[in-house]
Amino acid sequence: MRPDAARMDTRTEDPYRHLPQLRDRIAPAERSALRVTQELLAQWDQRAAEQGRGTDWRLSDAQREASRRALLGPWLQGRDLWIYGYGSLMWDPGFHFAEVRLADLPGHCRRFSHRTHMGRGTLECPGLMLTLEPGSGCCTGLAFRVAGALVDEETTLLWRREMLRGIYAPGLRAVHTPQGTVTAVVFAANPAHEDYLQGLPLPQAAEMIARAEGVIGSNRDYLEQLLWQLDHLGIADEHLRELADCVRRLAPAVAAR
Repeated sequence: MRPDAARMDTRTEDPYRHLPQLRDRIAPAERSALRVTQELLAQWDQRAAEQGRGTDWRLSDAQREASRRALLGPWLQGRDLWIYGYGSLMWDPGFHFAEVRLADLPGHCRRFSHRTHMGRGTLECPGLMLTLEPGSGCCTGLAFRVAGALVDEETTLLWRREMLRGIYAPGLRAVHTPQGTVTAVVFAANPAHEDYLQGLPLPQAAEMIARAEGVIGSNRDYLEQLLWQLDHLGIADEHLRELADCVRRLAPAVAAR
């Protein structure tokens, strides 16, 4: 089946049948700000060049593609694939999906612990990106099912976004949904990356988030958007709530600088 025909087939399904409250709270792929086409990737390369960064600022296309194929080999033959979202994928996944469910990932927690110099920060004032770290309890997010005929195309775009600089360690993990357990792609922390800030104290993280802004917006807006979506889904995350309270207290002082 051709990819465009597969898209028509998935549109006959209701992707939001399990979570109708998300129908107007997830950006369609066609309107996504983070559907990383070759054109958008070229824009990012240009911005990196303007910052004075070399061509090695990101993984090469060959490195990124090798990572994708090594993990997804069997799924590139037409099998449906689940993708786990715990941050911006929860409101702007940037790919076409046939189904979305609530999903629990045991033994992990959300943390802002990866430095960013472009999307929501700069070289002079870096921000923080969300990642998954080992922890007690579980992280509740969303699991998206991509139709088999679209997996190759959609994960190519997804890998440009999530594996641009290799800051994540992608893997396949069991996530538990109300409709049953599925195996999903999970982008967790890569402790070996130079921009991974292990054990970053909450006040320091809050200071960075309160100040940082990049080409796609402010770091604080990202945190607020995340909490907005979690609240709508009834997902509690006490660490993020504490972090957001600290960022809000710092905001007036930051604005006055």
